[in-house]
Amino acid sequence: MTSLFAVSDHLPSGRVPIEALAGEYGLTPMELRIFRRYHGLGEVARDPGGSLLDLLRGAAAGLAALRGREHRVRYVLHARSFPTVVPFPHDPVRELCTELGLDEGVPVFSVGHHACASGLLAIDAAGRLLAADGDPDALALVLAGEKAFTPEAGMVPGSSFFGEGAGACLVSPVDGRDRVLAYAADLRGEFDTDAEEQSLEFQRIYGEALAATVLVAVERAGLALEAVTAVLPHNVNRAAWHQVCRLLGYPRERVVLDNVPAVGHVFCADHFVNHRTARQRGLLRRGEPYVLAAAGAGRGATFAAMVLQH
Repeated sequence: MTSLFAVSDHLPSGRVPIEALAGEYGLTPMELRIFRRYHGLGEVARDPGGSLLDLLRGAAAGLAALRGREHRVRYVLHARSFPTVVPFPHDPVRELCTELGLDEGVPVFSVGHHACASGLLAIDAAGRLLAADGDPDALALVLAGEKAFTPEAGMVPGSSFFGEGAGACLVSPVDGRDRVLAYAADLRGEFDTDAEEQSLEFQRIYGEALAATVLVAVERAGLALEAVTAVLPHNVNRAAWHQVCRLLGYPRERVVLDNVPAVGHVFCADHFVNHRTARQRGLLRRGEPYVLAAAGAGRGATFAAMVLQH
């Protein structure tokens, strides 16, 4: 069994309207209107004076359940959308581990093979590692969050803007706050190319592939989609998720898109940010299932979904 023992997120207070980013990314007024009116993006979270360590520290600070349990953490995983998230030789994750008082021998590594879906992969990997160890008291700390410190890490062309923020969760091998019922990932290696025709094909199959992966995960959990009380998405944009909802026949109002217009796509931390919003909206109810879903594109493409029971 894999479960989320505690979940936290952190967003800096700074917000930047997408119009202020037009010059940096060479966007025309028409492109900006499409982003705002069609994709539902308005501003993004940014912390120009802060570091990645500041973001991760903010998320970890919200994990009240970690205090007094530091000695139980056996693994620390950083879910990344991009292979490189800070300039060499900085290592903010290890710095954070020292600040938190974690054991110096705790393995610390990154998970980035699934791009923006790597947060789900990290939770699954943490659960597998803990299960193999066989210690019911052990925990894994999963972190997510990056800085928009390069042009590539600032915008998804034609789709979204990256916002800065972070998320954190404690993963347990026994029953906890949110129990993982199933996980599914569809890896598409044919998109490991910069060819324009493959980019167009990715856009064409995007909604169908993501919807199909959600259905696979729900089926593996032994459920019908109608039983799912909420979907916590990656915050790429509203239009993409409206398409997925149409394909699934799933109500839009139960997909947590609240943070898209004011925060942007916070790399792999979207699910942690949306988890808080779903709790605040009362969408996560005891004993009922919900879905985390994401798509990632980089060296290939990944469509992923995870079903949990609150």
